[in-house]
Amino acid sequence: MENIYVAKLGKTVGLKGQLRLIIDTDFPAQFKKGATFITNKKQTLQIESVNLTAKTVKFVDIDTIEDAQKYINSQLFSTYEDTINNCKLEDKQYFWFDIENCTIYEDGKKLGVVKDIHRYPIDDYLEIKVDSELLKSYEKLPKTFMIPYNDNYIKNVDIESKEIQIANAIDIMEAS
Repeated sequence: MENIYVAKLGKTVGLKGQLRLIIDTDFPAQFKKGATFITNKKQTLQIESVNLTAKTVKFVDIDTIEDAQKYINSQLFSTYEDTINNCKLEDKQYFWFDIENCTIYEDGKKLGVVKDIHRYPIDDYLEIKVDSELLKSYEKLPKTFMIPYNDNYIKNVDIESKEIQIANAIDIMEAS
């Protein structure tokens, strides 16, 4: 599996190797002293100190502005194992990588598979790739459609069996 994108490094801050930290995850607590991340250039960085309020980070052995400049605009990735260990989920919360590729069912009918997840201001949306057998049996069905990830549509998520039971999605699919 690929590593998980969690943040980007911005411009340098000060003269002692600090960088602006642009967090792009629901779990900012994983950015703590001793945590390690992999850059898009396959370099491993370990956090020496972090200030989440000021959104700055200092990595081990990056002690000057010149050292830090090499990492401007770098992307930070976490491993799946570190993500699972460092990110605590609440009830009915799941990692996106667990939701992707789940099969979607409504009233026992297989609608498709979660292709992607999109974040919008009000809700996250599941992008569903419509099942090929369903496409054959209906005229004018879209190849993909989106449903909001909320209690009005999502009835049960079973990560172990990679299945999601939904409601009210057939109407959305047919209207897409």
